[in-house]
Amino acid sequence: MAITTEMVKQLREKTGAGVLDCQKALETSNGDMEKALDFLREKGLATAAKRADRTASEGVIELYSHGNGRVGVMIELNSETDFVGRSEAFRNLAHELALQIAATSPLYISEQEIPAEVLERETKVATAKAKEDGKPDAILPKIVEGSLNKFKDEVVLLRQPYIRDESMTVQQFINQNIVALGENVVVRRFVRWALGETSAAE
Repeated sequence: MAITTEMVKQLREKTGAGVLDCQKALETSNGDMEKALDFLREKGLATAAKRADRTASEGVIELYSHGNGRVGVMIELNSETDFVGRSEAFRNLAHELALQIAATSPLYISEQEIPAEVLERETKVATAKAKEDGKPDAILPKIVEGSLNKFKDEVVLLRQPYIRDESMTVQQFINQNIVALGENVVVRRFVRWALGETSAAE
């Protein structure tokens, strides 16, 4: 199938990947847009993994206020260079991640941050519920694992479905940007406040 410039343009708009990468993805997938998207996502994961050990200490702190001042988010997003950190594409990424946090209230950046006692508590709850539902003991570990994965998908920012495209996770969305920006990108920290809520520290 002939790959048109319009097809390349559409794929670029969806992914932010370079022209040559989009051309190659479409050629590899014989013009199938969905397969081309998957190809770029997989490439993004590989490229992001290569860049993951590079130091990212530049970047931006993004502030976002939502719902007429009812929800506020602050996020620190790091890049390797000040040049990328000041770019519009990088600032847009920081803004998108702040929107994600405002909308979905994650508790952790990555699953490595979840305290062991929280996982233990979730495991106990899932086990008790499965037993109460009369599930056989043989399949309890599988049910508990499924419940824990669902819990992580809800509370871990990088595992959450991206709010503008739920076919990808936030990590995959960041990986696409790593490919487009050509640098490692790290979510360093975030905080989310909602009017009238009290934090655990208060």
